[in-house]
Amino acid sequence: MKKIIALLFISIAIAACSDSNFNNRNPYIPNYSFTVEINTNLPLYSDLQYTGNGKLITLNGAGANGIIVFNAGSGNFRAYDASCPNQYPSSCSRLEVEGINAVCPCDDVAYSLFTGLADADVEYPMKPYRVEVNGNVIRVYN
Repeated sequence: MKKIIALLFISIAIAACSDSNFNNRNPYIPNYSFTVEINTNLPLYSDLQYTGNGKLITLNGAGANGIIVFNAGSGNFRAYDASCPNQYPSSCSRLEVEGINAVCPCDDVAYSLFTGLADADVEYPMKPYRVEVNGNVIRVYN
């Protein structure tokens, strides 16, 4: 009887888990492993100290086509791959930061840097990366 009750609880726990249908696998953007540390005290990255500012960073090995780091306020930072998420790699497939959006020059689709979601009906959002903040250093990694 105890085994049946334990099995019932395990079954309920598994059934209660939801699938958010979020798929971070994007056929257009390779899944590279990298770590980048950005010191916001340096003049090149000092804009990231202020809410609503984003920066395209093209350090060697950072993302597939660079990364975009965005200050979402209250010490929260977002980081995304700088490749257009719905385009094959090409000469126009690097996102451009325009205020609080990143715009793909290939198709003029704008993506919110707060959420990574597009303003149009497209298949993939921006590819997010992990972010850790330690004082004035932002660590972005995959």
